[in-house]
Amino acid sequence: MRVVIVGGGGTGCIAALLLARAGHQVTVVERDALPVHRDVEEAGTAAFRATAPQLVHPHIIMARTRELLRDLLPDVYAGLLEAGAVAAPLHTQMPPSLPDKTPRPGDERLTVMATRRSTLDLVLLRAVTSQPGITLKRGVKVTGLLTAPAGRESAAGAPPHVTGVRTESGDLLADVVVDASGRRSAIDDWLTAVGAAKSGFQQAECGIGYYSRHYRLRTGVMPPGSPLRRMVAALDEFLVGLWPGDNATMQLALFPLAGDHRFRVARDPGIFTRVVSTVPAYRAWLDALDPITGVFVMGGLRNTLRRLVVSQVPVATGLHAIGDCVCTTNPTLGRGLAFALTGAADLTSTLAKFPDEPRAQAVAMDDLVTAHIEPHFTEQVIVDGARLSYARHVVFGDPAPAPPHAPDRVSYAEVRTAMPYDPVAFRAFWRVMGMQGLPAEIYTDPEVVASTRKLLATPGAVPPPVQPARDELEAALGGR
Repeated sequence: MRVVIVGGGGTGCIAALLLARAGHQVTVVERDALPVHRDVEEAGTAAFRATAPQLVHPHIIMARTRELLRDLLPDVYAGLLEAGAVAAPLHTQMPPSLPDKTPRPGDERLTVMATRRSTLDLVLLRAVTSQPGITLKRGVKVTGLLTAPAGRESAAGAPPHVTGVRTESGDLLADVVVDASGRRSAIDDWLTAVGAAKSGFQQAECGIGYYSRHYRLRTGVMPPGSPLRRMVAALDEFLVGLWPGDNATMQLALFPLAGDHRFRVARDPGIFTRVVSTVPAYRAWLDALDPITGVFVMGGLRNTLRRLVVSQVPVATGLHAIGDCVCTTNPTLGRGLAFALTGAADLTSTLAKFPDEPRAQAVAMDDLVTAHIEPHFTEQVIVDGARLSYARHVVFGDPAPAPPHAPDRVSYAEVRTAMPYDPVAFRAFWRVMGMQGLPAEIYTDPEVVASTRKLLATPGAVPPPVQPARDELEAALGGR
């Protein structure tokens, strides 16, 4: 088939590689220039793109994503390792407080991979530019969809059939169009312009802002912990996190409430450092890190889910969407790449199963969103809602949220709280994070429920987090 992919970022590159290797002729249309940089450091320096601001913020390849890369794109996986990314087995994520660090069956499936997003995108772009069957058009903006002439569909009221895209450089015909243009996709405008129904769309706020900075481990200085360990602390007034990267790089990030305007000054590197320093575990890391960028800022984050089949009817045939165009969730949990790989793999298998049945393709892809994507979206909406209710209570004085009450189920917050002190909860946490199982199945697992509840009910078993007092935080934000 002739396939046109809108968007040449990570999702578009993954889809292009899988589809080309399945025998399709693929054209990728990307509005930005997307140069293939000489090395990972040049790529890291030029990583910021206004059309994809998330690329410069913390990333980690979670367990499911690592498995999919290894199995579906082994050359990309090998290229990542060659470029300096590091596979980090589960034991590297174990905090000192975990009482039992004995390996258990299944731990190997919870391995993560430390890398900057810019390094992954560089490896993907190199693979795309050398892959037969892929034409990459850079610096070209898609402006709309092409559809079949009226009367092509025999059924009255049938959805339009997409036959290509309009671009600023001319029309491109295709048997299949794939929207991989991300969370800012113009897909609904394109659908409206050709007389199609809009996609089904759900959203709920993440409610956080992003302030992050890149660092490199200081030569000759012993770090205070494992440089491969992801650390995120959910404090009362903000979240703070440390992410490992490739080639001895790391990222620190602050995540306040989006509406907490006190943190707007954290874009200043000095104030960012002062705020991080209010948390002892992270202050210790600052002595082992040299900054290599300024502070990057990102906002407007929402959990979103898009469906191209509404009330069991495709909004259009010949058109599919994958990656952030279909689903975005709170970036701190690192699920975007897993959604991209899952969507691209699902699309490849769907086209193979229904090569000449556009409607069947649309329905099958929607069913796969239901099976593979929607459960994680639904869970994230619940997780963020609970976190936001509590944070707004602390910061703004909103009413205190009612504690969850589900005797046969634990929540994400409960598992996260117990995780540093209980080996069962620890693995449940990383299974949820790594998308190695559906959240509902993990939260209702009798062993997980019993072990988590027992720990949380034991007096003194979970010490309160060390966090700044209100006056200390406001002094740091004030630059004093």
